[in-house]
Amino acid sequence: MASARAYIGSFTSAGGHGIRAAALDPRTGALTPLGATDAVTDPSYLALAPGGEILYAVSETDDGAVAALSVRGDVPELLAPSAPVHGSGPTHLALVAGQVLTANYGSGSVSCLPLGADAAPRAGHVLQHRGAGPDPDRQDGPHAHQVLAAPGGGWILTVDLGTDTVAVCALLDGTLDVRREVALRPGSGPRHLAFHPDGDTVYVLNELAPTLTVCHWDPVEGVLTPGAEVPVLPAEPSGDAYPSEVVVAPDGRFVWTATRGQDVISVLAVTPEADGGPGVRLVTTVDCGGHWPRDLALHPSGRFLYAANERSGDVTWFDIDPDTGIPRRGGSVDALAASCVVFG
Repeated sequence: MASARAYIGSFTSAGGHGIRAAALDPRTGALTPLGATDAVTDPSYLALAPGGEILYAVSETDDGAVAALSVRGDVPELLAPSAPVHGSGPTHLALVAGQVLTANYGSGSVSCLPLGADAAPRAGHVLQHRGAGPDPDRQDGPHAHQVLAAPGGGWILTVDLGTDTVAVCALLDGTLDVRREVALRPGSGPRHLAFHPDGDTVYVLNELAPTLTVCHWDPVEGVLTPGAEVPVLPAEPSGDAYPSEVVVAPDGRFVWTATRGQDVISVLAVTPEADGGPGVRLVTTVDCGGHWPRDLALHPSGRFLYAANERSGDVTWFDIDPDTGIPRRGGSVDALAASCVVFG
């Protein structure tokens, strides 16, 4: 397997190491911690640049920032001072066309930061989301939670938990231009989305209702059309149930989600629908191996699944049954306040 490294982000304000490199055993999926740095405060989400030598991290603080780090050695090293995003609480980032884009939860905005010749980000354009939702505690205003490029790179999608919307944007000369804003069910609280390998289907994971909305995607016109909303839990939950992440198998046969509070990974099988697009049905849930799975990461091979369990302070890995899609626990490594896992 190509990936021999993993990088774990964690909340330094809660005792985490910051950004830790780990060796990855390609036979078992096991992680062995290497070096770590706390040079970035609360690096809750990471993205690796093509080539695998530079890692980008958000700083999820009130004065949000983005940092670039060299990962050529066992200890990540800061390349330059962090750049401000001019938004608060960045929770997600994506690398697109020589820029770093961040979704800023606190301010409900999306920032575009151009990369210099030294690969370090510089402050740039900020797109401010507008609106609110019916939940007075969580949807008092916009709360952008994810930004990513659609396959092919022609469109940028931003997911806003506070406004129950997904915006479809064009990236023009370092500026995001909203072409359409797609409304999901009021109060659902969309958090993250993932594309099916067919390129025509999008799965939107809703945090405020433990469901997955199956959408049709027109990659030419950039049109997202919401369809069925499918539960990711087998019964009405008692207690907290906040889905965090959705990932899709490389062969498109399975979808997995993580739900905090219930502390489970849900296995959904992709099924043909009457309209020709892939739907999903819930197969089962398995224990996430800890408490409060903030992130769920699928190894590029599709064989291993990793849960970053924030409140129990660990990253647990699973071996996926290729026939059923059901993860089987392989082991875990201590990672205080773990928030995400990416592969190098």
